[in-house]
Amino acid sequence: MRFFRIRDVEKFSGLSRASIYRLMREGKFPRPVRLGERAVAWTIDDLEIWAENRPMASSIPTKSGV
Repeated sequence: MRFFRIRDVEKFSGLSRASIYRLMREGKFPRPVRLGERAVAWTIDDLEIWAENRPMASSIPTKSGV
């Protein structure tokens, strides 16, 4: 099993650290697993499932409706 630390998760998702934690609070992003007393990481499997289920930018309506 591979683990990603927060910097890797930021690169993988394209999101900032603040956005990742906000989405976690909203239940829209995977929760990390505890690696130690002060260390957490995300499993690659959880991140890939999240990415597959994330809406694509092209499917989000724009203000002009185009």
